[in-house]
Amino acid sequence: MDIMKKSALVLLLISFFFGCKQESKTMLPDKGETVKAVSNEEVKDSMVAQSKNVIEKAVPKTIKQIKEELNAKGYKIFDYVDEETKDTVLMQQYFMAFLKKGPIRGQNEEEAAELQKLHMAHLKKMYALGYADISGPFGDDGNMRGITIYNVPTLKMADSLANSDPMVIAGRLEIEIHPWWAGKGFPLR
Repeated sequence: MDIMKKSALVLLLISFFFGCKQESKTMLPDKGETVKAVSNEEVKDSMVAQSKNVIEKAVPKTIKQIKEELNAKGYKIFDYVDEETKDTVLMQQYFMAFLKKGPIRGQNEEEAAELQKLHMAHLKKMYALGYADISGPFGDDGNMRGITIYNVPTLKMADSLANSDPMVIAGRLEIEIHPWWAGKGFPLR
């Protein structure tokens, strides 16, 4: 760092230090509003905490850290080298659950609508808990009704989660699950 940059940094730090020492102007609260006095030390502590949060959020995990976390949780992974770009892609095993027409489809319209509502709540919960990354119906009226991609370490766990769907429990849908590999972090296009 050259002398000019060092001088500028020192001046900035000095002005910040003395600026924090000065009393701040108070603003009058709205009617009925209470005001808590905040010391300069509390402001400084808050600023330090906020800057740590910004730094922590700005530093992404390394591939090594991601691999260690996935391995510790029991996920199957491997590296794939793209022949064209020579980039190394981290591949992770997911589980694709195919939802097929089940044997019990005689529900009346009201029962089917309630099951659909419960089915959607189940999928929303799977997504919120981080177990499912994507799901959706097929656009035709065939035997295959839709898919859910489970982001879990084992087939047993994916099977358990998929079979806890109220539509599956009622027999309106049945599940067929297959292991599926995808590049970690690649979005749909």
